[in-house]
Amino acid sequence: MRTFAIMRRDLLKLMRNPLTLVSTILMPIIYLVIIGNSFQGQLKHLPVVVVAQDHGLYARRVVEQMLALQAGPKTVEVTFMSDPGKAITDVRNGQYKGAIVIPPNFSHDVAEGRLAEIGLFTDNVDSVSASTLEAVMADAAAAIKINFVTAREPKLDQIVMRPSWLFQYVDYDRSLIPGVIVMAIFMGSLMAGVFNWVMDKFMGVTECYLVTPLSRWNIAAGILGSGVTVTSTAAILVLFIGLLVTRGTISGGLPALVTLIGIIIITSTGLLAMTFALLGRASHPRLVGTFAGFLNVILFFPSGAIYPIESFPPWLRAFARYNPETHAVSAIKSILFKGADFPAVAHDLTFLLVFMAITLVLASISFKRTL
Repeated sequence: MRTFAIMRRDLLKLMRNPLTLVSTILMPIIYLVIIGNSFQGQLKHLPVVVVAQDHGLYARRVVEQMLALQAGPKTVEVTFMSDPGKAITDVRNGQYKGAIVIPPNFSHDVAEGRLAEIGLFTDNVDSVSASTLEAVMADAAAAIKINFVTAREPKLDQIVMRPSWLFQYVDYDRSLIPGVIVMAIFMGSLMAGVFNWVMDKFMGVTECYLVTPLSRWNIAAGILGSGVTVTSTAAILVLFIGLLVTRGTISGGLPALVTLIGIIIITSTGLLAMTFALLGRASHPRLVGTFAGFLNVILFFPSGAIYPIESFPPWLRAFARYNPETHAVSAIKSILFKGADFPAVAHDLTFLLVFMAITLVLASISFKRTL
């Protein structure tokens, strides 16, 4: 009976806090939905731009193959353009995953049995998407060889695809560095920020602030400032350690490094303020720990750090567009691997700055100088 009494007391305590029980049931389901839709195996909806400078028989067949991939397995989403220079620039800026250039006289070269080439320019920073595009283009070339035999019996095995990487080679380990940096920022925003605050409040330490002339703005700014300092320092160290382990370099030199540090500080401030706005009034550190894993899953996996956003289902793709970690990963990738300049990451930086401003206002409003 004594054991039963202890058991009954503990069950009643849990029933008074149903959030713990709900999160135990709900969070695994959310993990299933988010992670299950973030890794769907075959890539889909990869945006590619096709520049057809030849409109002959075999060139049309290449275009038909790409449209078939768009209509059938939905591997690609095709956009047509007439200027190859602009198409390649758009790939560099991240608007497309690849550019397919069918040169003039392509059909004539095939018919004459000469070497006929198709140009494929890929954003090789996303190695998964680049490999997929190279594979589907190789299949498209093979389909031309099978389906077209002219009376002159051209040497169709001389149709070749020339894949070209627009950036330095980035292996898989190195491609994970932006995601690891963003994860370090998120974990730092919890551990060095809101978790410390809730723990101090739980232990009664914050009551000392109430006997001081400090305003809630002073307290909030001080706590946020210390958290941003710790989180940004940790993320910068992760950047250098990641480059050291993978033997990588920063494309763009010192200006790119300064830009990276700026992105890290802005992202750290925004995520720290977000966690304060969401969890700053929690009464127990356990709640912070419970929601930490939840927030990490719903923000990190749909960010494009591991899997291309274009292959997400529509609802998850829409969420990713408003995910701050998506823009942080995109900006860090562009600066770190592509040597992109400020205009190339202006959209991502604008989103991060607006997000930071909104969350700072929400965090300051949610912060209170009372017990």
